[in-house]
Amino acid sequence: MPGELTAQQFQQFQEYIYTTCGIRIPDIKRVLLTNRLKRRLKALQLDTFDAYYSLVTSPAGQSEREGFLDAITTNETFFFRTEKHFEWFSTTFISELTHQAARGEREKTLRVWSAACSTGEEPYSLAICLTKNQLRLRDWTLEVIGTDISEQVLQAAKSGRYGERALREINDMQRRRSFRQTDDGKQWQIRPDIQQLVSFQFHNLMEPFRAAPFDCIFIRNVLIYFDRESKQKVIANLVRSMKDGAYLVVGPTEGIFDMLGMLKKHSEFLYQK
Repeated sequence: MPGELTAQQFQQFQEYIYTTCGIRIPDIKRVLLTNRLKRRLKALQLDTFDAYYSLVTSPAGQSEREGFLDAITTNETFFFRTEKHFEWFSTTFISELTHQAARGEREKTLRVWSAACSTGEEPYSLAICLTKNQLRLRDWTLEVIGTDISEQVLQAAKSGRYGERALREINDMQRRRSFRQTDDGKQWQIRPDIQQLVSFQFHNLMEPFRAAPFDCIFIRNVLIYFDRESKQKVIANLVRSMKDGAYLVVGPTEGIFDMLGMLKKHSEFLYQK
């Protein structure tokens, strides 16, 4: 097993990661990237970083690119992270939509996009908010789409199974309403009627999302890893995917507030097209 990435090798991987998904790996992360790549070398029984780089950048390395992206991305999250965002979604936003529909100003459809959804806690949290409003939304067509660049986390999200850590912000009553404990008592399974509201797709934020426009987009805790040029490209793609009047919900650390001048600001986390 090789030692640490050389400066040249590290630069090669930095450039490849940036070109592929817009994430800029800072120089201080050389040891971290080294350790994560070593796991891929071990899994593939490769001896050198150069051999791995040749594989992942070759046409034959298409399937390994997924393993590579899984290795470099951070996926720690939990249900209802930053609760006030979901409180707005469940109350103010849903009320606005239902009042518009009652006045005949919109169809009874709602499409929500959880961008960079990781293992699915965010889109399922949104779906739980929708089920809380099931009486007001009983004749609506509802759809939550979660996307991510990692196929591995998308597979985990599709399973709808979570440990205690992911549910640490959910009280006992909400657990009983939204989850079923697995037979071994170690995990919690999202309830089928909630799970069916959510679908998952692969998507690279650096590319336009080829889907019908959305009423609301959540993008949180991900753009902090992008440089300014990449952030601007991602924002342009997001805005193109918003309906007129749609909302964008952003995290507090994204570093994009001065780039959202094309949207109306309602609060530090909420913008409208």
